[in-house]
Amino acid sequence: MIRLRPEILSGIRSAETAVDLHQYLQSAVELEHSTIPPYLTAMLSLRPGSNRRIAAMIRSIIVQEMLHMSIAANILIAIGGSPQINTRDFVPKYPGPLPMDIGDGLRVGIEAFSMGLVKHVFMAIEQPEDEIPIRQRMLQAGGEPEYATIGEFYDAIQQRIRELGQGIFVKTSAPPQVVDSAWFPPDKLFPIEGPESACHAIEIIKLEGEGSSVTPFQSPGDPAHYYMFGSIVAGRELITTPEGYAYAGAPIEFDPSAIWPLKPNCKIADFAPGTQARSRIEQFAYNYSALLNALHQAFNGTPQSLNRAIGLMYDLRVLAVAMMQTDIDDGTGRTVGPSYEYVQTQGGMG
Repeated sequence: MIRLRPEILSGIRSAETAVDLHQYLQSAVELEHSTIPPYLTAMLSLRPGSNRRIAAMIRSIIVQEMLHMSIAANILIAIGGSPQINTRDFVPKYPGPLPMDIGDGLRVGIEAFSMGLVKHVFMAIEQPEDEIPIRQRMLQAGGEPEYATIGEFYDAIQQRIRELGQGIFVKTSAPPQVVDSAWFPPDKLFPIEGPESACHAIEIIKLEGEGSSVTPFQSPGDPAHYYMFGSIVAGRELITTPEGYAYAGAPIEFDPSAIWPLKPNCKIADFAPGTQARSRIEQFAYNYSALLNALHQAFNGTPQSLNRAIGLMYDLRVLAVAMMQTDIDDGTGRTVGPSYEYVQTQGGMG
């Protein structure tokens, strides 16, 4: 299970002002973003036209992670903060831990899709506080330190926001919040104006990622992220049964031969200047950095920049397809994988 150090929760609970909460909401923005590169890489490594249901499931999770990042950023803005997105420190060092030095030794890399990746990394990231008994739960070894889950992290933020009350919310958001209904429905992304709307928005993050303590579904027929990944591993859709829930629905087909053979955790410096591999990985990293710039601008005064950010994300897909077909010429048959390094671009902070 992905866990956080307990001092993070104690820091949230001891917050006396809105400023005291800023760092934790900034961490929430970073955490929600940090899952997108590994999920996106896994999805893009599925060759076009193959493994369509798996690709669609991962894509839906990515879109919701973007929503969750937006929600966390809007809450930060609502209490007087400014999300910092286009800096090198914003991007995790892959492979490595996710933001807030998440414990239990989980290392997240940038790799091609595999069932092992989904089972041991993606499901660990999304594992809920109260897992619905669909399959036998693995027993935890004794003697482990007492960590807190991501769900408890959000619980603590909710509780402290309620306790601090309306006074921590600014009357007029400056910069304005991002609530563009062209990309996210207004019942999911809405203005944060006080404790009630902030806590409701956090519930959306928790429900879509983990489900609830009584159901694995975030909405009818739509499993939370953890259980959606579980369906992929089980090879069957999650359904309701008389006994509870089971991975016993329609088959989810998987063709392991239809995956680009990416070299994992590629970096720009891995490839010689002037080569096609270097050119393509540089272009991908530049485009990704431009995407972060656009998101930073969107949440710092120009919300219409979200349109450009979404467009740049679609461009990443085109660049990735070309890159993943580029042989690295090391005799292994592997191809170039994406790099999510932050590089200097026009309008970037560096």
